[in-house]
Amino acid sequence: MNKEPQQEALRERFYRRERRSVPAAREFAREALVAWGYTSRADDVLLSVSELTTNALLHGVPPGRGFLLQLSRDVGGVLRVEVHDSGDGRPRMPTQADGEQAADPDEMESGRGLFLVDALADKWDVGERMPGKVVWCEFAPR
Repeated sequence: MNKEPQQEALRERFYRRERRSVPAAREFAREALVAWGYTSRADDVLLSVSELTTNALLHGVPPGRGFLLQLSRDVGGVLRVEVHDSGDGRPRMPTQADGEQAADPDEMESGRGLFLVDALADKWDVGERMPGKVVWCEFAPR
């Protein structure tokens, strides 16, 4: 009986607080997607990885620290991207002065990345960890 080895359903890598970490994280994610045969929404996933890791570097990683990128998939094929950092605060969608969510991301100086993640992913949210937070998003297969 010849069985192919089952691909691992979890991949993770730690990155230091440096500019080259974002393209490195995107390449790591691309390699995982190729290995898993996850092609239907690969562009959406890779753009979300870029945005979440950029946010971690700009807002969530204190000097001397780094972030963890974790990719996982479940039996149903849902792909989950998690970015763990040790920074304070909770990322949120930019809002207008009246408290409403901003309608046009082009009018915002920052926060466009979360607009993209919100538009591309099926779900996203922020979870707690000590220290810091986990920003995650999920993609169901199409």
